[in-house]
Amino acid sequence: MNTMSVNSQLLRQIPKVDDLLRLLQLSELDCPHPVLTEAVRETIEQLRQQILAGETPSLDSESICSAILRLVQKKTTMSLRPVINATGIVLHTNLGRAKLSDKAIEAIRSVAQDYNTLEYNLEKGARGSRYAHVEGLIAKITGAEAAMVVNNNAAAVMLVLSTMVKGKEVITSRGELVEIGGAFRVPEIMQQSGGTLVEVGTTNKTHLSDYVNAINENTGALLKVHTSNFKIMGFFEEVTLEQMVELGHQKNIPVIYDLGSGAMIRLSDYGIQDEPNVLDSVKSGADVVSFSGDKLLGGPQAGIIVGKKSYIDAMKKNPLTRAFRIDKLTLAALEATLREYLDPQQALKDNPTLRMITATMDDLVPKGQQLVDCLQAACDGSYSVVLDEDFGQVGGGSVPTQMIRSSVAAITPHRVSLDLLEKRLRECSPLPIIARISKDRLLLDVGTGTGVIALMLAQRSPAAGVTALDIDAACAEQARANADRSPWGGRVTTCCAPVQEYRPEEPFDLVVSNPPYYDR
Repeated sequence: MNTMSVNSQLLRQIPKVDDLLRLLQLSELDCPHPVLTEAVRETIEQLRQQILAGETPSLDSESICSAILRLVQKKTTMSLRPVINATGIVLHTNLGRAKLSDKAIEAIRSVAQDYNTLEYNLEKGARGSRYAHVEGLIAKITGAEAAMVVNNNAAAVMLVLSTMVKGKEVITSRGELVEIGGAFRVPEIMQQSGGTLVEVGTTNKTHLSDYVNAINENTGALLKVHTSNFKIMGFFEEVTLEQMVELGHQKNIPVIYDLGSGAMIRLSDYGIQDEPNVLDSVKSGADVVSFSGDKLLGGPQAGIIVGKKSYIDAMKKNPLTRAFRIDKLTLAALEATLREYLDPQQALKDNPTLRMITATMDDLVPKGQQLVDCLQAACDGSYSVVLDEDFGQVGGGSVPTQMIRSSVAAITPHRVSLDLLEKRLRECSPLPIIARISKDRLLLDVGTGTGVIALMLAQRSPAAGVTALDIDAACAEQARANADRSPWGGRVTTCCAPVQEYRPEEPFDLVVSNPPYYDR
């Protein structure tokens, strides 16, 4: 029998669309009919192409229906969905950057489901400004005269330049002509704003005299850009913000500072060096400072502008302000995030970004050991796992040279490749796990993930109820949130209490624990 005859026979064995639809409908599948029909047709077409290519796919109804159901699940699963970040990169741009605090999430929920005061002044009973919800907070926290917000820092820089230097020259160091994500470049945004870029100095060295010599009657501003995503090392010199401010005041020229990363606390107190913060930048006398909301601030995506009231007022009148404005959900999350900074010490506990980048090894090692213990208990010989120390990153274009010590579960597979293991974790449904591969091992970094232990236990024990206990309230809350997003959330209970004081209603069949480590 020739190949063509074999192919023809196989093609005739493919079930008809209507027959498959009737079979699938008996399973009471909760799926829109058009989606199901599309999945059936695509599966059949895939089988046809496989046969024509000389392959021999399974053509029994059970196999075909299983393939259809997998495709249906893919088609009906949200594309934008939560994942467990086990990469060790706290502000992972591809994974949504900053995690929001519980208060910020609740603020979004409450504003989203009801009418709200977006542009309504309750005291006056009249129309209000959407910026009023956060302007006073930002000014109070940063010490600035005035503030406003737009949808991201790129828009903030664009608005600042368009308002302050249109038709004028802006002096900037060559070493600060940065490119950020998405090929966003300072020279190009300068051109779009209507200002004329004047480069001074060299890539590695710029002196104050370079700025002085470039100033003329058409100079509109001095622009300093924080090189938040790279560092020049070695034979290097730059003009400080304080020096630029002093020069600007002497020449009556405004100084603009694109800070970018937006740290609101002094991270040097927690071992993270060379990262300027907003408060010091405002205190230095810069006329306008802009920064991101979803980086070191730990809030939603937003561009925050602070500075002299006269400049901020002018920006509010710029037509671009409406194009760059933020929506009610962003405002709700930003207000909640900013309110946490009214008490900086509380912000360190409540803000997930701050909590993760300031975590110590004493915090992380017990969690790493718990994860290792869980994986070892479930091990069937297909892999080995050990507790190890590695280094993560702040990420998000922030603190590029600083590595953060972290605890990791290092997995070495014995039956599959590292790439395949990484792929399987990444394709977990409904809560994918994003890990990293390093030195021929797959690493699960506990510095960026919470609640994984309880979820793994629930997954491996389909009939069991799981109680996740943590002495830290923020960790317990995050574990609860992760459980709620998983298919096992109904079997996972989270409690915040010291283990010595915890009194369960009934005894446990299995306890997975690792006490904290102490130096003696």
